[in-house]
Amino acid sequence: MPLPRSFLYVPANRDKFLEKSLGLPSDALLFDIEDSVPAAEKENARAGIKAYAPKVSGPEVWVRVNGLETGYAEADLDAVIGVKGLAGVFLPKVESRDEVIKWDAMIGKLEAARGVASGATKLVLSIESALGVLNAYDMALGAKRVVSSAFGGAQDGDLNTDLGCTFSIDGPEMMHARCHTLLCARAARFESPLDGVYANVRDPQGFEQDTSLSRRLGFRGRKLIHPSQIEPCNRLYAPSAQELDYYSRVLEAFDKAVSQGSASTTVDGKMIDEAMAKAARRVLDQAAAWKKAG
Repeated sequence: MPLPRSFLYVPANRDKFLEKSLGLPSDALLFDIEDSVPAAEKENARAGIKAYAPKVSGPEVWVRVNGLETGYAEADLDAVIGVKGLAGVFLPKVESRDEVIKWDAMIGKLEAARGVASGATKLVLSIESALGVLNAYDMALGAKRVVSSAFGGAQDGDLNTDLGCTFSIDGPEMMHARCHTLLCARAARFESPLDGVYANVRDPQGFEQDTSLSRRLGFRGRKLIHPSQIEPCNRLYAPSAQELDYYSRVLEAFDKAVSQGSASTTVDGKMIDEAMAKAARRVLDQAAAWKKAG
């Protein structure tokens, strides 16, 4: 099953935002206890997740916890593992396989204690530093519960700052890190590599341009910071009507060729064999899964 396309950040200490999020059309809600929540509000954020996660109907519920080095991680996990509706956890700023293994062990212990099926709590790794980019593939294999990674490429964000580069949508400054993170995700056989946030909520044209580029590169969803980004995100990552028509015809023609004893055919002048049929199935299956979830 593919992951959601749109993960909307919601500060979990803000009742107003939590309440509003329940009616939004994002594929997933990403309740946050980390950067959008000040230290004095961490406990309120944990309480907010416990109160609102069970109310969510439709979108998947994910939580971004604080890092191991903060001293908050254990309390965060203690508050959310086993909460009704929780699909998984985003791990911030991970940089090594050892970190992933520690997270996996902590979560596994809580799952066992609370009667949650082993491995039910999925993990997404947020890649937010040069070292995280370098170790992305090794970390992806750190635990079976890891289902994807998310590139942290926001303007002036942690990775942008760590690399010491400037930011542009389609320039070369962060493209190597972005593509390396994607390559590692695909090499780890993640079905839904995720892109990071587009930080300027007053630039809808830039968001659409960046999301279009993201999909062309191979990402299949991203994190969002404003409800206005949900519709273009869902639309731009989904295959178009023309793509669905083409890939449906590809499968129909390929299956017909196979039934007639051939392993290849043509559609619209293009050669079709097993590789192209596999690509068509991936697109159609992903579209069907998103439609069902929505």
